[in-house]
Amino acid sequence: MQTLPNIALLGIGNVLQKDDGIGVYAAQYLFTNFTFEPAINIINGGGEGINLLDIFIAYKTVIILDTIALKDSPGSIYNIPATELGGYGLNSGSAHEIGVLQCLDMLDLQDKPRPNSNIIAIVPQEITFDFALSDTLLTKFNDYIKVILADLQAKGVTATKKSSQTALEKIILKFKDPSAQ
Repeated sequence: MQTLPNIALLGIGNVLQKDDGIGVYAAQYLFTNFTFEPAINIINGGGEGINLLDIFIAYKTVIILDTIALKDSPGSIYNIPATELGGYGLNSGSAHEIGVLQCLDMLDLQDKPRPNSNIIAIVPQEITFDFALSDTLLTKFNDYIKVILADLQAKGVTATKKSSQTALEKIILKFKDPSAQ
């Protein structure tokens, strides 16, 4: 039986809705351009919601990458312990809209331990139908990556850039057109 790394980096969002996809793009960017020691699992959680519950059960630490709707300037970046966001999930939408925060609430209801979790989130500029990021989030993307890497370093994970780097634009294009080189 293979042992899982202790840390999962979980990219959340919908790449069909412009800035909402930044968590997924960031996870793919990190997977493509860096190696990590000790190893971490980088997971594209997309909009899977309740299907992500097993991730919160399996890992000791889960870092969630997502957008956050706050009254702040688009591109503002937050690193929030998930414990500060608990209790907001249940009864906040229909049964098929259960998301990450609801997964944490479900662990509480089932008397299961929560992993050490935090959300590294960025305030979106534009949520609309498009495979892209707004100019604001494109400009802030490297800052977002730096915050994620600093958080991993604080958790004892060293990130090393791979010799060959893939640009963010190319990663976004691969989501839009998986056959693109």
